[in-house]
Amino acid sequence: MLDLDDALRVLRAGELTVEGRLVDASNATLYCTVACDGVVAACVYKPVAGERPLWDFPDGTLAGREIAAYHVSAATGWDIVPPTVLRDGPFGPGMCQWWIEPDPAIDLAVLARSRIEPLRRMAVFDAVINNADRKGGHLLQVAGGHVYGVDHGVCFSVEDKLRTLLWGWQGKRLTEEAVAVLRSLKAEIGDGLGAALGEVLTRAEVRATERRIDRLLDSGRHPAPAGDWPPVPWPPF
Repeated sequence: MLDLDDALRVLRAGELTVEGRLVDASNATLYCTVACDGVVAACVYKPVAGERPLWDFPDGTLAGREIAAYHVSAATGWDIVPPTVLRDGPFGPGMCQWWIEPDPAIDLAVLARSRIEPLRRMAVFDAVINNADRKGGHLLQVAGGHVYGVDHGVCFSVEDKLRTLLWGWQGKRLTEEAVAVLRSLKAEIGDGLGAALGEVLTRAEVRATERRIDRLLDSGRHPAPAGDWPPVPWPPF
């Protein structure tokens, strides 16, 4: 295992070799190895050129949204999104993310319905980034219990689009830890985090992210479905 800085360096500077394609993904999602200074690791590479046009997100922006999700995850300290960078690759610029091998013994249907703390944190994270597609297959629980979340290309819309399987805490009070993290995000989005997000999102999208943080802090509760947007993604897994 590498520390975070070394993992990011390998992702940014390593030589990408495409080994295969994840055929179930709606956009081009390539399984690759990345090699740098004798280190060889597995990663996911999603080239911008392989993004499928969507009616509600601007073309060519999904990779940048994945990077923005990583920045927010890093700022929370919850380690939800695996190390992720924006870089050039065999098919042009795109998102490159450290490969996470989940525990094969985990039943995703059982995991998604559970009330474990990592998923409660992820529910707060998804509310901040306005995740429009939190499916069960985007949950990767590894040996030891940590749960990663992947596939954040349809996040950060200025319109409320939260669509997720993680509604188990709707209306419940946020934990003290979550409130502290949201306050920290509020401070950081006016500084380094806001600058990092501004490199891959529009000003309006960064401001909308700040407003979502404010709403969570003002209410002190997990959000509930608004009723004007399908609350659960389809298919859910």
